[in-house]
Amino acid sequence: MQSPAPVQLFAEEMEMLQGRNHAGITGGRYDEDKLSSANGNQMNFTPNKMKRILNLYPPYLGAGVKVTYISADWRELHVSLSRRWYNRNAVGTHFGGSLYSMVDPHIMLLLMRLLGRDYRVWDTAAGIEFIRASKKQVSAVIKLSDEDLEQIRRHTAAGEKYFADFDIDITDAAGSLVAKVHKTIYVRRKGMNCSSQ
Repeated sequence: MQSPAPVQLFAEEMEMLQGRNHAGITGGRYDEDKLSSANGNQMNFTPNKMKRILNLYPPYLGAGVKVTYISADWRELHVSLSRRWYNRNAVGTHFGGSLYSMVDPHIMLLLMRLLGRDYRVWDTAAGIEFIRASKKQVSAVIKLSDEDLEQIRRHTAAGEKYFADFDIDITDAAGSLVAKVHKTIYVRRKGMNCSSQ
């Protein structure tokens, strides 16, 4: 039986975006050649298509995560998580793993699009602080500013690797802070010789 077209689309696009990137990490170290190949296949599709792809991602489907908006300039993304019987924890509130996963890949994906093919971009570290339990729908707004992009370009101009830090707030429908996520993203320009490895 042939797979539905949306599932095939998802599989092909996510293999391009993620599968090859995973080959760039060996033993906790970056393999620059493999990362270069991985990031060479940058996203050439629209924000709406990216939103559809992410919403077909099986872990997101299973967790109840939904990307609701990606701006036309790739600088803002909205994502939400609804509590269901199948994704709540033992005490009936949002499962912590789902709270983190709802924001996990987005800064990396936006930066890949914004910085373009001349940059290697990869998630390197993350942490989450749980502030309060909630049974309500939760959401996060992820924004990248001109200052964020300028800082990355400035620190990587001569080929240096740079670790950019970002903080994301997850709030519930009442506006209460539920969790805070900290992300560290590795960025480096390709084809630049630099003594700092």
